[in-house]
Amino acid sequence: MTDSSVQPTTRRFVIGGFVLGVGLGGLFDGIVLHQLLQWHHLVSNLYPVTSVETLELNTWWDGVFHSAMYVLVVIGLFIVLWAFYKADFRLAPRPLFGAILIGAGTFNIFDSIVNHWILQIHHIRSGPDEAVYDIAFFLIGDGVAVIGLILLRSTPRHA
Repeated sequence: MTDSSVQPTTRRFVIGGFVLGVGLGGLFDGIVLHQLLQWHHLVSNLYPVTSVETLELNTWWDGVFHSAMYVLVVIGLFIVLWAFYKADFRLAPRPLFGAILIGAGTFNIFDSIVNHWILQIHHIRSGPDEAVYDIAFFLIGDGVAVIGLILLRSTPRHA
């Protein structure tokens, strides 16, 4: 088998893992930070939760966000399954896990830069230490993406 026949399948596998990781990173954020810890909602900086109406509005936007992340997870899974189906060789799990981590880390990085710092539609945890939480979230995203990149880069070429 030539290297050119392997590349498109491997690329699909990694792209699918990345999309899956972005969706899973978003769902983790939404489930843990929005619902379980209740530190913020998607638009809680624009519409502070001070009444039932603003709580309902924030909850609705959280639902829109969760729906979008769910769609990304489904798309990522379809791309990964398509790559498995098209592969005429054994695909190694390391690049998939690496791509998922890169996607999840990229979600944190994008969320930090766009939503926390540029648009300021929410912060990880509002209050006197909100900058510390936002920076920690950003750095965690960087770390997760770097670990994913290490996993992806350490995969043998033939895997």
